[in-house]
Amino acid sequence: MATGPRSRVPFKRRRDGKTNYKRRQALVKSGKSRVVIRKSLNNILVQIVSSTFEGDKTLATAFSKELRGMGWTFHCGNTPAAYLTGYLCGKRAKKITDEFILDIGLQRSIKGGRSYAALKGFIDAGCNVNVDESIFPSEERLKGEDISSYYEGLDGSLKEKIFSNYIKNKTDPSKMPGMFEEIKSKIDKL
Repeated sequence: MATGPRSRVPFKRRRDGKTNYKRRQALVKSGKSRVVIRKSLNNILVQIVSSTFEGDKTLATAFSKELRGMGWTFHCGNTPAAYLTGYLCGKRAKKITDEFILDIGLQRSIKGGRSYAALKGFIDAGCNVNVDESIFPSEERLKGEDISSYYEGLDGSLKEKIFSNYIKNKTDPSKMPGMFEEIKSKIDKL
């Protein structure tokens, strides 16, 4: 910690590792609404946030657990769930404003990661975000085809070990691409 009369103590949220104020200031100065993407191991949160002098206002939100109500039986923290969550938030945000800017916070930016899968879903819903197309995951990863092909390539004992939760819940991982398209069409009807 800082000691002495000339030392400067950083803001509390910076000390706690929650906010990078320099990056936040640049995002707020842009004047655009932010697409805030936060991920945990089991969930994805996508929000549209507008900054005002009174504070930040949340204009639209989508949480990956909402996919359960639409019939999604797979894990809510994987890449297809991230895409669908971004797609759901994009459909809700389409009426708000026309241009957005990405805010991933202090998360590490990984090409082809879940954060960019959520952003791809947001853009596919018809919203405008200025990003490079090379950062998005492949179409096979977005639909879950890589997970289903990996599942089909395993022998019986490894399937039971790696996909034990799906087997316990009587969910077949090889049907993930089909369910992905089904949930996406349900979101389109909203």
